[in-house]
Amino acid sequence: MSQTDTSVTSSGLMAAVDLGSNSFHLVIARDLHGDLQLLHREKQKVRLAEGLNNDLILSEEAMERGLSVLRQFADTLSGIPADAVRVIATYTLRRASNSQTFLRRARSLFPYPIEIISGQEEARYIYQGVAHFEHAAEHRLVMDIGGGSTEFALGQGFEVLRLSSRNMGCVSYGKEFFAGGKLSAKRFSRAILQAEQELESIASAFKKTGWQQALGTSGSVKVLRDIVQQLQSDGVLRLNELLQLKQLLIQAGHIQALELAGLSDDRRALLAPALCIAIAAFQMLDIQEMQYCEAALREGVLNEMRQRRYQQDIRQSTIASLQQRYQVDVPHSERLQRTATDLLAQAANSWQIPAEAQQLLLWACQVVEIGLQINSSGIQKHSAYILQHANLPGFNQEQQQLLAFLVRYHRSKLKGLSLPTLYLYPPHQLMRLLVLLRLCVLLNQKRRDDWLPTLTIEASEHALALDLPADWLQLQPLLQADLQQEASWLAKAGFHFQPPQQPEEPDDA
Repeated sequence: MSQTDTSVTSSGLMAAVDLGSNSFHLVIARDLHGDLQLLHREKQKVRLAEGLNNDLILSEEAMERGLSVLRQFADTLSGIPADAVRVIATYTLRRASNSQTFLRRARSLFPYPIEIISGQEEARYIYQGVAHFEHAAEHRLVMDIGGGSTEFALGQGFEVLRLSSRNMGCVSYGKEFFAGGKLSAKRFSRAILQAEQELESIASAFKKTGWQQALGTSGSVKVLRDIVQQLQSDGVLRLNELLQLKQLLIQAGHIQALELAGLSDDRRALLAPALCIAIAAFQMLDIQEMQYCEAALREGVLNEMRQRRYQQDIRQSTIASLQQRYQVDVPHSERLQRTATDLLAQAANSWQIPAEAQQLLLWACQVVEIGLQINSSGIQKHSAYILQHANLPGFNQEQQQLLAFLVRYHRSKLKGLSLPTLYLYPPHQLMRLLVLLRLCVLLNQKRRDDWLPTLTIEASEHALALDLPADWLQLQPLLQADLQQEASWLAKAGFHFQPPQQPEEPDDA
């Protein structure tokens, strides 16, 4: 459903696509003197979460609905460069055990990479969308009721103070508590109780931080606002009006019997579950009143894209924060980065490693030793565990997996090596990045700036040859042995590494 007739061209444009659990959204904008000007919006109802069963398998019918909309979006986005488009997938594709199947099929008809993000990241993008749309100096709480999950964010200005994503959404709650469209006091009580249980673990921390303003975003909150506006004039959500609306729905007995101004047919089945989640949030978090804000996740994604264009990538701040928290030896990480930059430059023509993947390798160099604070023995396992389970603002799920994988196998034997199945990064690319990181660590084991001489590498499809000055290498018998051992370990992983030829020892005669 197009919301504007503005014609779009590719010049200076950027686009954000949100693959939500209920609807898919597309927004095209342009950067106008530091501000975003929205030019075009599309929204298509997909009901992806309806196709997710109890075993977290996404149905063929739901996949087809999603793929059909992606075909339409591909046509709209035609001509916009891939690096000017970000496609974010949320709850349903985050949870589905067969999401990789959907991503592989999408690749053939939708030429833009799809990033699956964590619930924490989803909440952060939502908050940033609100913060850039409507500035305020005080603390504020933001709530977004989605099809499969509900996000909460608390912050001040552009700074996020608390984030949470809860597994409760209007599509999933509709299936569980209001199947067949039946509305009753018992069904409402069960749904509200479950939502309150979901919120129990975060309520105390959010209330302790506190806020002066509460805002709701996206379609479910907008529908509640529009309906409540018929009950009282100012359009502000308050618990009393929400409870009145609940009684109206119970009296109706069935969603098809509802006659409420502001309720469209496509939102009819989602009203009761959205209302239950809202009531639970108001009661558990002691929300006095909530206003509606037009901006949400898509605007947050667009603003971050704009910031990256001006070299203001939040991911670098995330990496720096990790280094500080785990007291990383920064001079050594910079040493690793210099070697990685050198190796990447020499391998660029043969291996065609995209700029984004190259940057991830450099970030891996910066956090490869964060596990050292836990224990020097098995540092790679400790570092990988931290990266796999930490909240990393700015990184999507696959980028976080890639960082954890590289760090997990950055040294020692490759026993149990298993390349993760990633949609954005093919297996051969993962292996090449890993080889480069291992070489960086191995070649800098002395942890000295004045030790390593000029090195040369030659890369081919499944092989890499390293060359070092013979006279220098002759003085490094330990490094020679380590490089030979590395060649043996990589060979067992299916990669051919050719170390420098060892200098011939002079005859004793």
